[in-house]
Amino acid sequence: MNGAVWRKSSYSNQEGGDCVEVADGIPGVVPVRDSKAPHGPALSFDARSWAVFIGQLKAGQHRGSCLLT
Repeated sequence: MNGAVWRKSSYSNQEGGDCVEVADGIPGVVPVRDSKAPHGPALSFDARSWAVFIGQLKAGQHRGSCLLT
């Protein structure tokens, strides 16, 4: 993911509440990584599948500690 521009989840904070980061601007793919380990591995998801997953999170269909907005 060289050259990817990463952004943190809006649920991450400076008091240790780090969560996940995603990279935007890669057509058809959404790279995701742990914000506590930015040099570690990243997962890549199909953009349509990721959009469905985020929609379900926002609708409360999944429980978790992180939500990307």
